[in-house]
Amino acid sequence: MLLGFKTELKLNNKQRTALAKHAGVSRHAWNWGLGLTKQILLHNRDNPEDKIKFPTGIDLHKWLVALVKPICPWYYEVSKCAPQYALRQLAQAWKDAFKKNKLPPRFKKKGRGDSFTLDGSIALEHFKIRVPVIGWLRTHERLPVCFQPKSVTISRTADRWFISFKLEHEPVNRPKSHSVVGVDLGIKALAVLSTGIVVEGAKAYRKYELKLSRLQWLNRHKQIGSANWKSSQIKIARLHRKIANIRKDTLHKLTSYLAKNHSRIGIENLNVSGMMANHKLAKAIQDMGFYEFKRQLEYKCKLYGSTLVVVDQWYPSTKTCSRCHVIKDEMPLSERVFRCDNCGLEIDRDFNASINLEVAAS
Repeated sequence: MLLGFKTELKLNNKQRTALAKHAGVSRHAWNWGLGLTKQILLHNRDNPEDKIKFPTGIDLHKWLVALVKPICPWYYEVSKCAPQYALRQLAQAWKDAFKKNKLPPRFKKKGRGDSFTLDGSIALEHFKIRVPVIGWLRTHERLPVCFQPKSVTISRTADRWFISFKLEHEPVNRPKSHSVVGVDLGIKALAVLSTGIVVEGAKAYRKYELKLSRLQWLNRHKQIGSANWKSSQIKIARLHRKIANIRKDTLHKLTSYLAKNHSRIGIENLNVSGMMANHKLAKAIQDMGFYEFKRQLEYKCKLYGSTLVVVDQWYPSTKTCSRCHVIKDEMPLSERVFRCDNCGLEIDRDFNASINLEVAAS
């Protein structure tokens, strides 16, 4: 199976400038292609009898070479792969939008999600990688030299640059210490396992919310584009990166523990978008990262030979008694202890739900 590998680059000023140029060309090609495709869609809507065929990624690149490169000579300072992949990704984004799988693509802004993709003569050594046009780039982490990627993606978060690529990894069927486990996700605690283990959430955003709001408040009157404004923007982006890294680290540790030590894992198929509609809980739900938890657990179960059982979201795991299996009519969120009127069981509601999820996954 293919796994993503991502690590930070150790760059000098010349290399940072080269990467910024590639990201700028990629962004310009995306925005140019998006503007052109939107004009085509408007024309087809207003003139149904004289429709223009919607262009593919190859069509957009041919038009870019003929129309844009002659008047934008700085395109030739970077690799041809940067705009080519940008237009290919734009065409895929429109396909996903037409199928109602994703929202329509939007224009990109400088400094937000800067990235580009390269392919060609790529070579790996222990602590450096060679990419077309730019040359050798050093890394902080040792690279898997036994694998040669076909393409790499270089992206920027705050003031740091990262390189990522896919590598082939064989699944590992290691012995498990537990057969089945139920996992109940929550806000008070990130996860409660049916084995009795309670995993507290990092709650990184809640921890740094005041500091983040303070930085944003200090930035409110700075002139956009000035040196002070740029410095403040980097500080805000660094704090956002720190919050995201803390959240990802907690989720990676939890999902790795579950996939490595349990043969079957039962979780509930949470309606995260519906839960986010509750404005009183939306911030806490987003701070936990429920969607990212499920995404990581899916591929790690395949990697370590475990089975993931996703229980239907309408399964009454919280209302059902884990001893006599009687379902209560109501179980408001304010009740933190489950009390069964039939058998007299008193148990933590999250632990009770995790046991029910374990039974459903068996």
